[in-house]
Amino acid sequence: MTDSHTYTAPVLPGHNWPTLEPGWVWLCGAGPGDPGLLTVHAVNALMQADVIVHDALVSPEILSWARPEAEVIYAGKRGGKPSAKQRDISLKLVDLARDGKRVLRLKGGDPFVFGRGGEEGQTLVQHGVPIRIIPGISAGIGGLAYAGIPVTHRDVNQSVTFVTGHDQSGNATGSLDWPAIARGSQVIVIYMGMKHLDRIRSELIAAGRGEDEPVAITSNATTPDQRVLETTLGTCVEDADREGIGAPAIICVGLAVLMRQALDWQALAAGLEPRNTDPLGRGRPAEDR
Repeated sequence: MTDSHTYTAPVLPGHNWPTLEPGWVWLCGAGPGDPGLLTVHAVNALMQADVIVHDALVSPEILSWARPEAEVIYAGKRGGKPSAKQRDISLKLVDLARDGKRVLRLKGGDPFVFGRGGEEGQTLVQHGVPIRIIPGISAGIGGLAYAGIPVTHRDVNQSVTFVTGHDQSGNATGSLDWPAIARGSQVIVIYMGMKHLDRIRSELIAAGRGEDEPVAITSNATTPDQRVLETTLGTCVEDADREGIGAPAIICVGLAVLMRQALDWQALAAGLEPRNTDPLGRGRPAEDR
């Protein structure tokens, strides 16, 4: 995969790092995109694996840290595109482990947050394959942080709800109690919701959320292609269509979105002034509570 003459192995800080043994599978989160958001455990795994089975959102930069002789297998699942069947992916992991390979299953974000890591881990355990779980930074937290949106803020919310925008068949999630979610959570973070955004919007408005409620859609979060659309619940579908904002994207609904006016740190780093240092209109310094 990598030219062995140019490959330079990462150097880890001194620590008793775990060894990826033959016949084991490590289920590992690769974070939302930026290679710098990998955990050190993830880098340690990349340095040892014989086989890396990765999802669509794992970048080439991350994969470049693998050993040159490592086999790299693509197993991405993207909505509306030809994808490997989940059963085949899970059983492939079993077969690789039984062949005595040191297997790294590398998944975007966190493997246990809408990542099918639980299914794959359960399959491996049922087939007697030893596993290790390595959490990753989930896009619903890390991706929004890169957009300058805190998922919790004491002046805004005491609860946040993470939901997926579609079920295992790719259809709109019918099992969600949208009225309960709308009433019970001040901030709602929606994964994989772009395909069904119109229906999600209708469900939330019907449940009592205001059409003027702030919404942010962050596509390709934490990558150089990141785009952030600030909109409202009533116009988010039309605005996203007009601006060409598509998947992969994280949708955030709630007053926390307004904090981006002060906390858009990437704009600040580029030399721009904050648009509003008091976006919630509290009329007092942030340190005064």
